Formats: sequence, structure tokens, C-alpha cells
Amino acid sequence: MTRRPRIALFTEQAEKGGGPVRRAIERRGVDCVALSLRSCGLDTGGAPHGLVLPGFGDELPNAAIVRFVPGGSFEEITARLGILHALAALGVPVCNTPAAIERCVDKAATSFHLLRCGLPTPRTWVCDDFDSATAIVRREAGAEAPLVFKPLFGAQGRGLRLVDGVAALPPPEEVAGLYYLQRHVGPPPSGPGGAWRDMRVLVCDGRPLAAMERHGTGWITNIRQGARAASAPTGGPAAELAVAAAAAVGAVLAGVDLIRDCDGDWQILEVNSMPAWAGLQQVHDTDLAQAVADGLLQATGLTVGAVR
Repeated sequence: MTRRPRIALFTEQAEKGGGPVRRAIERRGVDCVALSLRSCGLDTGGAPHGLVLPGFGDELPNAAIVRFVPGGSFEEITARLGILHALAALGVPVCNTPAAIERCVDKAATSFHLLRCGLPTPRTWVCDDFDSATAIVRREAGAEAPLVFKPLFGAQGRGLRLVDGVAALPPPEEVAGLYYLQRHVGPPPSGPGGAWRDMRVLVCDGRPLAAMERHGTGWITNIRQGARAASAPTGGPAAELAVAAAAAVGAVLAGVDLIRDCDGDWQILEVNSMPAWAGLQQVHDTDLAQAVADGLLQATGLTVGAVR
């Protein structure tokens, strides 16, 4: 009898069984072991492959899917990403690859790869001292043309601030001495649904699965910051740009944020390699967990069976 393939699902929901993605994977006839990267490690005298992977013993998974990398110190995060790099070096398909995760977590790397691929994204500056940031702000910012400060490693709209002058720059001790500044993209002059809006597109395995417009009462439009979601078409220029953005950073699964500039053209803001889709699911009938699971299984080369 042919053994069912087994994959590792790295998730923050490991203790709860892995959540809907695990269930969606197992509906396709694939065994899925949910575990946290916190529980993994290295033992050069243990399993032949040298890794400690709870639930796998001496064997390697047929593939690995990364839904969550726990935060921590620089050393802890380096070690956790090292597990993913080791799996990839051992020939295990990993989605997303550790390189893609690193490019997305580091907003500067995302900006570089978008620029390198010729994709539209707001002008960005990155520097590691207050004097350089001050010079950029004095030259580029003003009340009518502010910049946006973003934490280099940030998500869900936390830590964002508009910078219209030097007084609005956070002090170095608050930002670990690192400044990521981006040209603020204001809303188009008019349009339905409120002035502050942007788009999130969920991309998996080279195609857009779902899209939504996010309408906010202020310029930060993340759903967890109180924005309202509305369904949006999964085709057209924004979706095409989202697919291109995911490819630019090498991500099989990505949540891509876009915004229209004052000329009505789309600009790519960010690419998230471990996206949530609760807001998207609220405005779409498609089972997104199943669609994501299917796309990831296809990308890892595993045969997708009928839903059971």
C-alpha cells in the first residue's frame, strides 16, 4: 500500500490542531502535522538529517508549509529561519521559501525587488541614522507631500506614522536607529466608498484567489485597525500587478496591498508572505482555506485528490 504523503505545517495554531488550512490539506488525502518552529531544532547526533521535527522522528516531511514564524530576538528568528533553510537544503519543498519570507518581512528588501522587476511602488528611502533621515525629510516632505514612516519589520498597520516635517520623525531609540520612509500615496480626487481606500489581493501559485477593497476612516486601512472590507474583482490591472509582485519576491502565497495614486494608477505598497484572510473570507463565498491549501499542494508537487 502506498503511504500517504505527510507534510509539516508551521503555524501559530499548532496546539489547536493547525486550524482550517490543516483540515483543508487533509481533505485532499495528505497527512498534515501542525507544529511550531519554537519546538524545532538541531541535533547532529540524532536523526540522520540532523533536524528535530516533532512528529517526524528520523523521517523528513514530503513538503513544508509556513503559515507563521514566531517573533523573538534576532538570534531566535535566525535559528527558526535556519530550520526552513535546512529543510530546503535537504530537498524538501518549502512554501513560502525562507528566502521569500525574508524578502517580505524586510520591507526594504521588498521595495528593492519590486524596483528591480520594474513594478510601480512609491519612492522609498532606507537609512540607519537620524541625520540622514532628517536630510531626507527636509528635502522630500511637507504638509502637502508627507512621507510615511514604517517599521522595517511590521504588520497590520502598527507603528505607521505620517511625517510632514522633522518634528514628526520618531527618535532613533524608538526605531532601533533604522528609518524606512516611503512617499505617501493619497487617495484619488473622487470615488465611491469613502476617500481612504486601498486593495488587498490574495495570490497563490501564480493566480489571484480573492480581492477586497478596504475602506477606512483614516489613511491606515488595515482591517484590524477598523477598516471595512468590500468584495473586489479578482481580475484586472490590480490583480495582475499583485501576481507580478508575488513573483518578484518569490512568494507562492502572498497578500499584496495596492493603492491608486492621484492619477488613478495602481501602486504596490507591501507584500505579505504569511497573510491572513479573515477579512477576505467575509466578503467572498469561496472557501479560501481550501483554495490556499490546493494552491500550496500543487506548488509543492504533491498530487491533490478529491475533497473527502
